[in-house]
Amino acid sequence: RMTQASLTVAVAQPVIFPHDVARNAETPAQTVRDARAQLVVFAELSLTGYERETPSIALDDPSLRPIIEACRDSESVALVGAPITEAGEDFIAMLRVDGRGVTVAARKVWLHGGEAERFTPASTVSTIEIDGWRVGLAICRDTNINLHALALADENIDLYVAGVLDVPGEEAEREARSVVTARALGVPVSIAQYVGATSLFPETGGSSAVYDRCARV
Repeated sequence: RMTQASLTVAVAQPVIFPHDVARNAETPAQTVRDARAQLVVFAELSLTGYERETPSIALDDPSLRPIIEACRDSESVALVGAPITEAGEDFIAMLRVDGRGVTVAARKVWLHGGEAERFTPASTVSTIEIDGWRVGLAICRDTNINLHALALADENIDLYVAGVLDVPGEEAEREARSVVTARALGVPVSIAQYVGATSLFPETGGSSAVYDRCARV
C-alpha cells in the first residue's frame, strides 16, 4: 500500500492528573495547537489518569470541547485515552477527536493485571484513516502481543500508533518491541507515553518515541 502524501505525527506526554478530566483536556488542547501536526497521539487513559475505578467518559462530555476546538482550528486529529461504556460493558479506549467531535477509534484488546475485573477486552484490532493513511492502533499491552501486530499487518496499515503506560526500567523493552514492530510490519511506529503518578504506579516512564519503518528513532 502506497500513500500519496506525508503525514505529520506528534507523540505527546503532558503530565496526567488522576480523575481530573477537565485539566487533562485543557493541556492536550494546547498541545494540539502547539504541535502543528496532522495527528497528535496521547497515552493510555490520558483523559482520566490510570485509575481503574474512574467513571467512564461520554463522547459528548463538555470537558472535551477544548480539544475539539483545538483540532478544528489546527485541522488536526488527536487520539486520547479514556474509559468508555458501551451496551453496559466498560472498555479502555482510544478516542479520535477532530473538529467535528469525538468518536471511538479503538478498544484495548489485551488486558492485563486487574483490568479484567472491570473492563471487557475488544475482540478485534482497530484502524483509522487519516489523510489517505491507514493507521493501526494499539493500547499498552496490545503492543507486546505478536498476534495483535499480525492482525494489524493483515489490515495493510501505513503507520502503527500506540498510547501506553510504562514504568521506569521498562525503556529497553519498549524500544526493543518498537523496533521489532517497525521491522516486522515495515511501517513507522509512534509511541505516546504516560507521565504522572497513579495509585498503582508512583512513577511512570515518559519515554515517548517515533521510529521510522527501518526502526530508526
